[in-house]
Amino acid sequence: MTEAVATPQKKSGLTPSTIRIGKRYRANRLNGDYDAIVIGSGIGGLTAAASLASMGYKVVVFEQHYTAGGFTHSYSRNGYEWDVGVHYIGDVGVKTTLARRLFDFISNNELQWQAMDSTYDRIYLGEDSFDLVAGRNNFRDNLLKRFPEEKAAIDEYLFRLGRVADAMQHFTVERMLPSFMVKASRLVRERTMPDYFNRPTRQVLEELTSNQKLIAFLTGQWGDNGMPPAQSSFLIHALIAKHYLYGGYYPVGGASRMAETIIPQIQKNGGEVFTYAAVERILIEQGKAVGVRMKDGTDVHAPIVISNAGVFNTFNRLVPSELVDKTSYARGLQKVKPSMANLSLYIGLQDTSENLKLPKTNLWIYPSERYEQDIDKFMADPEQDFPLVYISFPSAKDPTFNERYPNRSTIEIVAPCPWEWVQQWADKPWGKRGDDYEALKERFAQRLLEKLYEKLPHLRGKIDYYELATPLSTQFFCWYEKGEIYGLDHDPQRFEQNWLRPKTEIEGLYLTGQDIMTCGVVGAMIGGLMTAVTIGGVKALPLAKKIFVG
Repeated sequence: MTEAVATPQKKSGLTPSTIRIGKRYRANRLNGDYDAIVIGSGIGGLTAAASLASMGYKVVVFEQHYTAGGFTHSYSRNGYEWDVGVHYIGDVGVKTTLARRLFDFISNNELQWQAMDSTYDRIYLGEDSFDLVAGRNNFRDNLLKRFPEEKAAIDEYLFRLGRVADAMQHFTVERMLPSFMVKASRLVRERTMPDYFNRPTRQVLEELTSNQKLIAFLTGQWGDNGMPPAQSSFLIHALIAKHYLYGGYYPVGGASRMAETIIPQIQKNGGEVFTYAAVERILIEQGKAVGVRMKDGTDVHAPIVISNAGVFNTFNRLVPSELVDKTSYARGLQKVKPSMANLSLYIGLQDTSENLKLPKTNLWIYPSERYEQDIDKFMADPEQDFPLVYISFPSAKDPTFNERYPNRSTIEIVAPCPWEWVQQWADKPWGKRGDDYEALKERFAQRLLEKLYEKLPHLRGKIDYYELATPLSTQFFCWYEKGEIYGLDHDPQRFEQNWLRPKTEIEGLYLTGQDIMTCGVVGAMIGGLMTAVTIGGVKALPLAKKIFVG
């Protein structure tokens, strides 16, 4: 289209993306023997590979998608660019934080950051709203202005965020210890950690206050882990809340800059990141992982195999079932569940973010403070109001966007969608799932557009292009079987699973990414670092000290 129109136009969305990062796989492009193979180029896999490369390992990363990065990749269509998972990052405003040290290390200081507005998140509960503002004191003061009678609860809440962060250090180290040391370590941790460390979030907060609106505003970012406060562990809530306490940041140049800056570090020792590189299975000989078989039938050998494909994919699809049945993983998988799936609406507008007055603030829109009840209504009837709608404005956050896409802007809207609502089309090819599926998508898209217009009515009639992705897109592009976006559910049960650690019971096979630690970019990165440190042993001590201690 050449100009904005009154009615937004949905197009086919089948033109090829222009953002392709990584080297296209061909068997003849493999470069001799590798020290380690990484399955999946999500940020956890890339971090593990770059960290191992820094210790002298020659690492190859196989990515089944057309571009590297996993949920940190971006895609371009019809003259617009969107990220698919990196909506904002916390704890990178100064170089001394663990997150920033790790980003700087794996990107060789090439990845730069732009601060969002001081109000990084705005929480809507029906017609009411509250701003989350950057800086611990600012955050506290803003809460006290709204809830002056809740000073004791607010101060105790902030104290508990810090206590959980401290306890996580022991929890993280424990995941890297040899199995014979874990029991003793866990006894020490349980005696020293606060009793609220891994209890349900709502339960913990209701000990501090009976003010449900305060609890709702404090937990208004629950979409960042995919579980409402009655179900999520306070551990994950506290990590996320503290992560953004000093504001939100966006990668300069867009989310794809992450993979772009990390891959050269992997290539320094002859390693590579291959795309269109689907792994069919992990090769096991005499109980030991010795490599992988590619979809084209090529066997690639290495003494170390790292799966960043998620635990369900690893043990249900990649490792031979007869071997899994002999390990604890068959039982362990029964104790964890896939996380939430979602709809994503990608919107393009033909004007600058400045002219369109697009904010650098994320919007979290809820029908009420009764999160769990609203979810139940929606799950029972998809025509009910969305229990959560998240709106992000990437073109406003990235200072280079207008230079790269002149007079263009983008918006992204995310909302929950159970896998079961789209499962009937799962056996149809991508882009050709039929009129019924397209009609369902269109109904959801129009409802999400109305949510946007409710908050930013001046955008009505300004939209040039939009397309909706469902959990089937996540399944197709990111290989998550039920379209889950956060790996495993982050409930208390999940954090009691000691088998969710880098080193598996199968010699030579390791796990990495968000399933062994927590969701989110930084959580998956720390998972990648943990895997590299576990593999490197003594060789990894300088790296561990550099990142964890500073």
